[in-house]
Amino acid sequence: MVSKRKLSKSDAHGDSLIAELPQTKKSRISCKEKTSAEDGVVENDSVFVQLIKTAGITLNAGERQNDIAVDQAIFQKKLCQILRKHPFYPHVVQEFVSGLETHIKDRDQFRNCLLPCAPVQGEGTRNLVHSYCESLIKLLLGIETLQPAVITLLLEKLPEFFFDTVGSFGTNFPRLIVNQFKWLDKILDSKELVMKLMQMVSVSPAPIQHDIITSLPEILEDSQQSEVAREVSQLLKRDTRLTVPILDALSSLDLDAGLLAEVRQSAMVIVPAVKLEDLPVVVKFILHNIKAVDAVEVISALRKSLDLSSCILPLQILSSQRKLKSQPQTSSSTSEVSSSQNCVKLLFDVIKLAVRFQKGISEAWIKAIENTVSVSDHKVLDLIVLLLIHTTNTKSRKQIERVLRNKIPLGCVPEQLLQSAFQNHSLVIKDFFPSILSLAQTFLHSADPCVVSFGSCMYKQAFAAFDSYCRQEVVSALVTHVCGGNDVEVDISLDVLTDLVTLCTSSLIRYATFVKNVLDYTEKLNPQQIRKLFYILGELAFSQRQEDCYIQDDMHMVIRKWLSSTVPKYKQMGIIGAITVAGSMAAKRSKEDGCSLERTQQSEEHCRQLSILLDLVSYCCEQSPEALALYYDELANLIEKQKGNLDSQILERIGKSVVEDFSNDFVVDLTPAVDGVHLFPVKSLYNLDEDESQGTIVINLLPLLSQNSLVKSVDEMAIRNQGKKIVSPECLSPSFRLLRLYTTEQHNGSMEEIDALLGCPLYLTDLEIEWKLDSLAKQEREFLCSLLFHALNWFREVVNAFCQQQDLEMKGKVLTRLQNITELQNMLGKCLAASPGYVPPPAIFDCEALEAAPPVNAVGLVKKKKTGGKKQKSEGNKDSSADHSQMEENPEGNQPEAETTQLEKDTTEKNAGIPLVQLQSYNAFFRELDLEVFTILHCGLLTKSILDSEMHTEAREIVQLGPAELMFLLDDLCQKLEHILIPPAAKRAPFLKQGKACRNIGFSHLCQRSSQEVAQCAVELLKPLCNHMENMHNYFQALITENQGVVDGPRVNIQEHQLMSSCYQQLLQAFRLLFAWSGFSQRENSDLLRSALKVLADKLKPGETEFLLLEDLISDSFHYLLNFQHSVPNFQCALTLTQLLIVIAEKPVASWKKDKIASLAKQFLCQSWMQPSGMREKGSQFSNALHTLLCVYMEHTDNILKAVEDISSVGVPELINSANDGYSSTYPTLTRQTFPVFFQVMMTQLENSVRSIPAGKPSDSSEVQIEKLLHWNVAVRDFHILVNLVKVFDSRPVLSICLKYGRLFVEAFLKLAMPLLDYSFKKHREDVQSLLKTLQLSTRQLHHMCGHSKIHQDLGLTNHVPLLKKSLEQFVYRVKAMLAFNHCQEAFWVGTLKNRDLQGEEILSQDSEENDPGEGVSQLPREDPAEEEGDISGSEGGSENNDDDEESSE
Repeated sequence: MVSKRKLSKSDAHGDSLIAELPQTKKSRISCKEKTSAEDGVVENDSVFVQLIKTAGITLNAGERQNDIAVDQAIFQKKLCQILRKHPFYPHVVQEFVSGLETHIKDRDQFRNCLLPCAPVQGEGTRNLVHSYCESLIKLLLGIETLQPAVITLLLEKLPEFFFDTVGSFGTNFPRLIVNQFKWLDKILDSKELVMKLMQMVSVSPAPIQHDIITSLPEILEDSQQSEVAREVSQLLKRDTRLTVPILDALSSLDLDAGLLAEVRQSAMVIVPAVKLEDLPVVVKFILHNIKAVDAVEVISALRKSLDLSSCILPLQILSSQRKLKSQPQTSSSTSEVSSSQNCVKLLFDVIKLAVRFQKGISEAWIKAIENTVSVSDHKVLDLIVLLLIHTTNTKSRKQIERVLRNKIPLGCVPEQLLQSAFQNHSLVIKDFFPSILSLAQTFLHSADPCVVSFGSCMYKQAFAAFDSYCRQEVVSALVTHVCGGNDVEVDISLDVLTDLVTLCTSSLIRYATFVKNVLDYTEKLNPQQIRKLFYILGELAFSQRQEDCYIQDDMHMVIRKWLSSTVPKYKQMGIIGAITVAGSMAAKRSKEDGCSLERTQQSEEHCRQLSILLDLVSYCCEQSPEALALYYDELANLIEKQKGNLDSQILERIGKSVVEDFSNDFVVDLTPAVDGVHLFPVKSLYNLDEDESQGTIVINLLPLLSQNSLVKSVDEMAIRNQGKKIVSPECLSPSFRLLRLYTTEQHNGSMEEIDALLGCPLYLTDLEIEWKLDSLAKQEREFLCSLLFHALNWFREVVNAFCQQQDLEMKGKVLTRLQNITELQNMLGKCLAASPGYVPPPAIFDCEALEAAPPVNAVGLVKKKKTGGKKQKSEGNKDSSADHSQMEENPEGNQPEAETTQLEKDTTEKNAGIPLVQLQSYNAFFRELDLEVFTILHCGLLTKSILDSEMHTEAREIVQLGPAELMFLLDDLCQKLEHILIPPAAKRAPFLKQGKACRNIGFSHLCQRSSQEVAQCAVELLKPLCNHMENMHNYFQALITENQGVVDGPRVNIQEHQLMSSCYQQLLQAFRLLFAWSGFSQRENSDLLRSALKVLADKLKPGETEFLLLEDLISDSFHYLLNFQHSVPNFQCALTLTQLLIVIAEKPVASWKKDKIASLAKQFLCQSWMQPSGMREKGSQFSNALHTLLCVYMEHTDNILKAVEDISSVGVPELINSANDGYSSTYPTLTRQTFPVFFQVMMTQLENSVRSIPAGKPSDSSEVQIEKLLHWNVAVRDFHILVNLVKVFDSRPVLSICLKYGRLFVEAFLKLAMPLLDYSFKKHREDVQSLLKTLQLSTRQLHHMCGHSKIHQDLGLTNHVPLLKKSLEQFVYRVKAMLAFNHCQEAFWVGTLKNRDLQGEEILSQDSEENDPGEGVSQLPREDPAEEEGDISGSEGGSENNDDDEESSE
């Protein structure tokens, strides 16, 4: 017993070795059936035990494995010899197997026989036994005489364990039994073994089936793989539970191509339904052994079937549970989420391995994503795979960047997709962080704002989803962009940091030092960027009490340095920085926490710092009007932005000084005479307050401007040295804006304290002097211009201030101020026309001086085209009026325009011929209108009752929003919507690099609002805009009826017509800009879109839109807008209406909408567009609009080829047969001037259309071939018609278009049509023959154009010739190859082709080249003998095949 115990101890080391083996893992038994005393060596007299022991293996009972004392090869050899030399051989074999069967009846002993033997490490045998030995059963299977019997025994033993749960005896017996058959050196009857195993699969439970199937690749011989694979694949269709083991086994087998494709298709079908944990195995098999030819098709099908939404379901369930129960997540839910994430990680690991080690997978996956056209078909999977390939395959990085650049602007990869990828799959995405950072940096360099926005979103999502290291890298990258100096990158990076500091303040504070370093690079930042930077730093510095004092100190030092500078730019930066930091300090006081004493001390300290800072800024600005104006504007912005969140002490301190300053500096009492000497006589104008007897105040504008002019010219430096405050009219509007915002903040929106400023007059001069401009000196003219600019800016700020007042009298005054603005603008236009080179006074102070300079061409003169709309009222009468007034409001606003028509007509006739400067170029010198101003559009008809002293109605005066005022508001609204809602890439590129800075001038208040806020405001304006548009519709419909359909009738007021047309155009443009906003595609803005559409739909079906589906709302809105088609007054309005309908229809496009748009576009093209003057519409603007509308028609028509044929074969012949100034009767927009536009669009659309015809394939049926041939036949016929039109319209633009697109058409024919002809020539010979014969005529004409270009030596045309001739030559040889492919090469012959001009006349000026052997030869039909001789130059493409010979060859 002692020796047995020693053996037991010695086996402990063997057990530990066995536990590390990969094939079988020894399980501990929780409860032992035998006591340790029973564990020991099996000893009996059976043949089996004795022979095994003699051969070198000791059989053990209990938990110990069998011991082997010799090498396993020696054991097998020795046992084999013993059996063969045994006197009872071969009967001893049967007895031996019987003994084995008896031995393994005991489960412990059976387990020991299935587990590896433990080598005995004795002193004499240390080097004889390998450290790893096979099990006894496997060793016996390696002996040929024993193998069949042992196999039979094992397979008979296997059913005993069918219903055993794994671990009941500590071991998975079925798996151990199956493992014995793996990797045998030789199997005597492999076929029999496999047959028995497959039979066992059909009857065994699922776990055993799994083990058998996955073991087959290690059991089968090579010759059996194909047969067994086919049999196993049949199981895939019968039992989906075995999908994973079957695919795992098949991926290790050598399958023929047919079977592989069949199994792959079966696997593809089950991808959507497979369990998440099984998905990686299925995908691995699908990606296994893909051929390059099939890769794109297979991966396209796979990406359609893969849906990651099932992977994020556990996360969503967990999130909803936590929200409902507000309880911490349980261990089970945590493990479920973890398991889900791990499965997704495994899935992408499989894809990553395929991309890395299988050639062509990455290219195919990129191509599959690239080929996906529909926006809704793009998935999170696509984005993650692109990031995976970008990380794994460095060669594909440029291609991936290109794909994303193309997809992002189309909305295929929206930011919601990116957010979903980061939020739901951060575990996977984190591995691709270097690629994310690289792509984000690249995208921020892009010129496309959509791509730039996507890059910024990548930064934000990476910061939110990843760990501290990744966050540090994100902040470093953003700071690098800010310091780089590129305006777009700086803006977007600061915007990202602003979002991060708002949403993740506590996380960003750790990296505040990185952000602070930007202070060293502020030289390249503009004022708006300085504001953003100091907002970020202020939020970080004052978010905690003491930790970030060093940031506060650095900011204060920089601000003090800038404020004390004499350089205007630095002083400007100091003012903006100081006020922005002051805002952060003042706003944070209400948010501090902690004990009350500490909070009070902190508040007092902040208040002291704020007071010092504001005093410093005020002192440094007193002697610079521009700096002081900026100070006022920044304080006003601070109050507006922090509305309701500013400390009352700070607000009171600001207000006390501003009220005193404004009243002292700019307001005086109205007196009959004004002291002082001025350039012009002072006169009080624009007084809206009737009672002057009670001390009316007046804005002291002209005297201040005169005084300021004297100061600048005489003793400005002296006044500066005296330290006196300079009062300048430049500060008038900013000071009033600050006063207004302070007043509304202090009095909860009430304006009673300052309402006198709405109607008070201004000290100006008699503006009738505009008729004597030529007699004024330059200084006087420029003084008058400055006076008008200041007056206009005052009125604009007054309208900003009082636009939201509900009092009817004040509403009337606001409308009157709008009339004053339009009148003054007309006067200013005339004055500017007489003052070339004049630079207006600044009105916007948060931009650099050079940015606000007017362009050189701004002073160009144009003839006045429109009037202010209202007759100027006599100011003297206003001022002397002592009546009282009361207001009545008619909200309908559908008043007739007839009352003002004659007045406008008279004014227009009076002003006819006076030059006028367009004021759009001077937007930088006008104060910005707030979005709230557009609430005036809600105003209907206001009737002002003028009463006498006894309160009896004396007269009624109509105060209304006239066309000129409406045009003024709409023009500004469209500019704002275009600026904030439409990406700048969609607009014309600005001149050089200055355009980016100039683009934001005049929109500084607007840019502080998000695009969502602006869109919300615009949606609220839709109802009044609809009312105004309906008024326009009624006006033009009435005009058409009145003039019996004649646009240029004698009763039409031309100026009024033009003004109303402009209003109509701007109304349509406002609708288009709003609905073209890309933000409507975002899920969070879907309610806003519904609200907008409901306004339009409610006009069509009042009260029925509340519960309509989105598609129904779109349909009703579309039909409502479609009703305006009959009243559009000019072609530009027609185009805008069509574009508006397209934008509405894109949400989403239905076939009927497409047909409607095509029909509408054709209707507009077939309409004769006349101006009220009787002239047809023409010019570059009309041509551009015509080009756009024609493209719309071609893109939306159901048959482009038919449309091209209709225009070219119907409209153009009508034009040819008309007079020189005539037009096509079917298409009146087609004239000789617009023919190049039609020709270019038709050639472009024809070429695009043929590229959409699929290339011919050998597998195409006869019907498919006929259909494709028919398409090509129509296309070639259209091409022939268009090319031959050059004989009639031979202008240079037409020739250039024909040469360019003619080459592209021939190239498309070579690529797509010639393969079709290869396979259809024999079946459809006559169709092919006709097709080539028609194309031959076109290519000859192209050859003649090449000759014409050379003769005229036109560089613009000859640049196209080499590429065109190359394509024509390729075509000749491709036709020859096609004939050879169809065994008709004898039908091909070559002749020489002469150079001819456009009319077909021979060019005789190249005799020296006739004998040049270096030119190519041409291919000609024999029926044209005139071209069988002559010059051979340039003949590479001017010929075709001989169709008659083709026919005879058959």
